[in-house]
Amino acid sequence: MGSGIGFSPRPDPRTWGLFAVWENASAWEAFRDASRVMRQYRERSEELYTLRLQPVSSHGRWSGVEPFGSPDGVRSIGPDEPLVVLTRATIRLHRALRFWSWVDPVDRELRASPDLLLGFGIGEAPWIRQATLSVWRTTATMQAFAYASPAHREVIRRTRAEDWYAEELFARFRLLGTEGTLGGTDPLNAIPAR
Repeated sequence: MGSGIGFSPRPDPRTWGLFAVWENASAWEAFRDASRVMRQYRERSEELYTLRLQPVSSHGRWSGVEPFGSPDGVRSIGPDEPLVVLTRATIRLHRALRFWSWVDPVDRELRASPDLLLGFGIGEAPWIRQATLSVWRTTATMQAFAYASPAHREVIRRTRAEDWYAEELFARFRLLGTEGTLGGTDPLNAIPAR
């Protein structure tokens, strides 16, 4: 269940996300075109929006698994290419209130960033297993936000110092293309497909 555009502790039951890994483009196309899951998504949705991604780097685990394998050897993101970032964490129950007390300050910084092109919060198990997916203008602009924005920098510090997560995963992706609409438009349509 998602919280729509942005990051919020308040779930939006009308916004859902599916993050999946495919062996190749043909496997994705077969799933998209013929699977019961996608047919049900189409039947129950006003609109669908898909980001096609290629993993560039990843560290950590998702439910004990490294879902992106070892993307070694993949060409790094160019200085003018957009960067897609996935973060996913299982928040320690006794740290959840501390974690959530920092969501609004970081979300305000994110919304003020002209370099965040698109961002979502997703609750796999709302309030405890959280993921974010964000699309940045470039790697440099994402790094500037992550390490120069006061609230986000403090969250990074506290995450380590206070051991907020039982499990975490951070991954970077190249944006290969988009399909569909979000809010009646393709918010990333100005970005050339790779």
